[in-house]
Amino acid sequence: MKHIVLAFALSLAAATPALADLVSLQALSRYLNDMDTAQGTFTQINSDDTVSTGTIYLQRPGRVRFEYDDDNLLVMAGGQQVAIFDGRSNTRPEQYPLSETPLNLILARNVDLGRSGMVTGHTFDGTATRVLAQDPERPEVGTIELVFTDSPIELRQWVITDNTGAETTVVLGNLTQGGRMSSGLFSIVQEINARER
Repeated sequence: MKHIVLAFALSLAAATPALADLVSLQALSRYLNDMDTAQGTFTQINSDDTVSTGTIYLQRPGRVRFEYDDDNLLVMAGGQQVAIFDGRSNTRPEQYPLSETPLNLILARNVDLGRSGMVTGHTFDGTATRVLAQDPERPEVGTIELVFTDSPIELRQWVITDNTGAETTVVLGNLTQGGRMSSGLFSIVQEINARER
């Protein structure tokens, strides 16, 4: 009887697919560097527990656009700047250098997660690989925790912790890679001019 039970258990083990495992930093860097353009939906959980949804457009290097569904809000990066447009305000957008945000790490021309001092955490939580990264030259600007699934490798979410300790989580859904995008999607000047007409 023990042999039958053992044989049955072994047959189940052989039929069960292997569980995902920790994905190497080299493989994750290659995945990010191969991502030229991507578009999809996102859900953002803010530090005050409010939730926003919208569409993300990404064009590496250096460009991203978050169009929010209900908040009359637009956040975009282009020309090494990040701009926050609040449609409820008539003022010009708030702007910051992209280099002063942790998002710069995945928008860089060449992502190298193996770079000395960049990754401060690289773990597997049972379902996904988590990478905690910072700019080794500017750790004071905050961190970004990237969450990847395996087979195939996909970026599923990130958590940005700014220099005040506030966390913003972005959960990605239906991220489609490839395709052409208009440069106007990422032009802060063009967006300002369109809003001032």
